[in-house]
Amino acid sequence: MALDAIALVESLPKNQTTEVIGRQLIRSACSVAANYRAACRARSRADFVNKLGVVEEETDETLFWLEMLVDSGQASSDNVMRVANETRELLAIFSASRITARRNRT
Repeated sequence: MALDAIALVESLPKNQTTEVIGRQLIRSACSVAANYRAACRARSRADFVNKLGVVEEETDETLFWLEMLVDSGQASSDNVMRVANETRELLAIFSASRITARRNRT
């Protein structure tokens, strides 16, 4: 998803709005990747659950910035749809994983 978000931002028209939204989108999408990697290296189940919570939050933020691109008229929904769908799927996976890990913590 992070690489797809980068490619999407690079394809956007260059203006102040897309620079701000694009920067935020890249930051949150790359944060998903980095924090998921950290979660996979967690030292305990509690640490894993905590880090996965951060991944979930960053994934939701990425979805927010994708929606902002479309809602602000800076990108067509067709251009954003593939990345947004992948982001929604990942959000569902991360949420379910965190719930399962938290349930199995005890």
